[in-house]
Amino acid sequence: MSTIEPVRRSRGGPEGSGGETARQKILTLDQLAHYAEAARQNGQTVVLAHGTFDLLHMGHVRHLEQARALGDVLLVSITADRFVNKGPGRPVFSGTMRAEMVAALAYVERVAVNDAATAENVINLIKPDVYVKGSDYAQDENDVTGKIRDERDAVEAHSGRIHFTYDITFSSSSLLNRHFDVFEPGLRSYLDQMRERRNLNDFLEIVDAIKDKSVLLIGDTIIDEYHYVSPLGKSPKENLIPTLYRNAEMFAGGVIAAANHVAGFCRDVHVITCLGEDPEAEQLVRAALKPNVQLTVIHRPASPTTRKRRFVDADYLRKMFEVYFMDDSPLTGAVEESLIGAIAKHAVEYDVVIATDFGHGMITPNVREEMTTRSRFLAVNAQSNSANHGYNLVTKYPRADYVCIDAPEARLAVGDPHVEIELIAGEMIPARMKCSRLILTHGRHGCVTYDDKIGVRRIPAFTGRAIDTMGAGDAFLAVTSPMVASGYDMEMIGFIGNAVGAIKIGIVGHRESVERIPLMKYLGTLLK
Repeated sequence: MSTIEPVRRSRGGPEGSGGETARQKILTLDQLAHYAEAARQNGQTVVLAHGTFDLLHMGHVRHLEQARALGDVLLVSITADRFVNKGPGRPVFSGTMRAEMVAALAYVERVAVNDAATAENVINLIKPDVYVKGSDYAQDENDVTGKIRDERDAVEAHSGRIHFTYDITFSSSSLLNRHFDVFEPGLRSYLDQMRERRNLNDFLEIVDAIKDKSVLLIGDTIIDEYHYVSPLGKSPKENLIPTLYRNAEMFAGGVIAAANHVAGFCRDVHVITCLGEDPEAEQLVRAALKPNVQLTVIHRPASPTTRKRRFVDADYLRKMFEVYFMDDSPLTGAVEESLIGAIAKHAVEYDVVIATDFGHGMITPNVREEMTTRSRFLAVNAQSNSANHGYNLVTKYPRADYVCIDAPEARLAVGDPHVEIELIAGEMIPARMKCSRLILTHGRHGCVTYDDKIGVRRIPAFTGRAIDTMGAGDAFLAVTSPMVASGYDMEMIGFIGNAVGAIKIGIVGHRESVERIPLMKYLGTLLK
C-alpha cells in the first residue's frame, strides 16, 4: 500500500513529491478513499476539488493552489469523458490525460477519474473536510445542472464544509474555441458572429421559457430493433454475405422517441398513437415513456405494431440492411373514428400539437383535417422513408404553423432535385401550403430557417461526427416546436435545433433522449 500512503506536508504549501511521476499519483476512486482515510488517521485535513479540467489554465492553477492552502492533503476528482456533457468533440482531452495534467501540479496529492455525472459519489467516499468549487458556483441559480445543492448537502452530511475560490477565472471552452482549431473555419466564423449578436443567456432563456408548455404528439409508433452482427466471409455457394449474430436492442421509436425528447423540456406531454395487437410491443412502449408523458392508444385489429429490424455491424455501428414488419394501409372505419375522436378531445387542450407523420397509414386525410382544424399551434413533419418514398409529402397538409423536414423531403415536396434549398424554404413550400415558419435540416450542411417576416437564414452544422443519425430530425422537431410556438427568433431556434441534432447523432438508437441540462451545457460550449 506504500504507493497510496499520504505524504505529511505542512499547511500552506507542498514539500517535495518524493520523485513521483504524475501517472503514479492517479488512483482509482477506492484507492483515493483509502488515501483520504489514512490522511485523517494521521490527523490531516482533507480537501477535495472536482471538475472537468479539459484545458488546464491559470484559473485552474490558482483555484487548486487556494484549495491546497485550506488543508493538508488536496485530492482531485476528474469527470469521466462520457459525463462531461459539453457536446460533440468534448472533452478535447481524454479523462486519463486530464487526470495526468492535474496530477502534474506539485500541490495536488492524488487524482482519480470519476465515472459518474456528479461528484456526490466521490464526496460520500472521500468525506472531505473541505469541498472546493470555483466562484461560478457560489450562487445556486448560476449552476444550470442544479447539482451544487446536492453536493453541498453531501459535504455537510459528513460534517464538512464547501468553500468557493475567488481569483482570476477563465473558461476552458472559451480558450479552446478561440485559440484552438476545434471548429472548422466556416463554423468558427459563424460562432464568432453569433457571439457578437447574442449571448448565452439569450439562448438559455428560450430553453427555459418552454418548461411550462403542454405538448400533444400524434403519429406512428415504430419499434426499432438493432441486431448486432459481425460480417463473415462471402458464402461460397450463395450470393449473400453471412454474419455472426452478437446481440440485439429494441427501442420504442417514432412518435414515442419524439415525445421523450420534448418531455425533458416541457412539463406535460401526451401521445396519441396506433398500436397493433402484439402486447409485447405495447409493454415496451409503456415502459419506455418518461413519467410526464401520457399515452392514448388506438388499437388496430389484425395488424402488427410497425417494426423495423436493422442489422448493424457490431464493430463500426454501420447499418447493413433492414426488414419492415407493418400494415401501412390507411386506417378506416371504427379505428379511424376512434383516432379522430381522441384528437378532437385532446388537441384543443394543448399549447402545441406535433404531427410526426411517418406515412405508415395512421394519418389519413380525415385525421389530417381534424389536426389542422383543432390545433391551436400545429407543427408538422412528413417523413419520407423506404416504404413511402415520394408519397408522403408535407404539402398534403393544407396548413401548418411550423414545418420541419429534411432537405431531400423538401425537394420531393416541390418536385425539384436541383434548386437551391434556400429558395425551397423561402418561396416554393410557402407557395404550396400555408406555413409562416419552416426549418429544413440539411445534414452536414446544418439547417435553413424561414420566417415570413425576416426571410431565410442558414445555420452551419456543429459536428460532422455521427454515430447514428436515426431520429435526429425527430429530436430537432420535438424540441424546437414549442420554441417556435412561443414566438422566438427562428435563427436562434435553428441554432438550438442544430445543437439538439448534434447531441442526438452521438446516441445509438434511442438509448437516451436529448435532455435539457446537456443541451444547455453544449450551448455554453459553443457560445463561450
